[in-house]
Amino acid sequence: MVAVGMHQAKSQLSKLVQRAEEGEEVIIERRGTPVARLVAVNDASAFAATRGMFPASELSIADDFDELPDDVAAAFGVR
Repeated sequence: MVAVGMHQAKSQLSKLVQRAEEGEEVIIERRGTPVARLVAVNDASAFAATRGMFPASELSIADDFDELPDDVAAAFGVR
């Protein structure tokens, strides 16, 4: 484990990420207080599967999605 200050973390982010990829834990401190932990992602596919709220296979949009119902339009004074 290595601890670095915020300024060092910003200026040497690529090197710190490389160290994390190699298995080292990097603690980022602000004014001597630990505020973040940089670690490698072991299974990147887990993140790819969680983008958005729903997987594309479980999402459908109605054909009339873009049509505003008359009562809603009237409530907003659109029609």
